[in-house]
Amino acid sequence: MYFEQVTFFRPDEIRRERTSLAAETYNRCRLLLGRSPTNCQFVPIRTMQYQGVITNDEIIFVDSQGYAVRDGQGGRLIVLAWQIVNDARHSLTAPISIDAVHYHETTLDFRRRLLGEFDKAMQQMLNRQLEADGTPQSLKVIAIGGQG
Repeated sequence: MYFEQVTFFRPDEIRRERTSLAAETYNRCRLLLGRSPTNCQFVPIRTMQYQGVITNDEIIFVDSQGYAVRDGQGGRLIVLAWQIVNDARHSLTAPISIDAVHYHETTLDFRRRLLGEFDKAMQQMLNRQLEADGTPQSLKVIAIGGQG
C-alpha cells in the first residue's frame, strides 16, 4: 500500500457560521473514515475540480487546481472547512453541529452545490467499496439444543 504526505495551508478565515450537517452526510463521512487505513479520507469531487478531506474533527475542501508555496513547502489552499462542534448524538438520524469556516469568497456562492456534489462523490466511493468487497453474505441461523 502506498501513502503520500500532503500539505494543506489554512488561510485567514473570512467568515464563520454555525450550522448543521445532515445525518446522512455525516454518517457517510464516518463510514469512509472508518474504512480508511489512515486518519483521513480523500474524496475527489470531480464535477467541481475540488477535493474533500475527512478527518475526525473536520472536513476540509481544497481546489484541486490551486497550489501555494510558503517557506519552501508546497501545498493546497483550504477554501472551506466544516469543523465538527460536537459529535455526540442520541440518534444516527440526528444532524451534527458544525462551524462552516470560509477561507475564500467564492465558497459563499457555491456551498450548496459543493454539499450535493460531495454527497454524490462519497456515495460513489461507498458503492465502489461494496462492489470490491463482494456481495453481502447470506444469513443462516441454527438452533442449538434440540429445538429447531
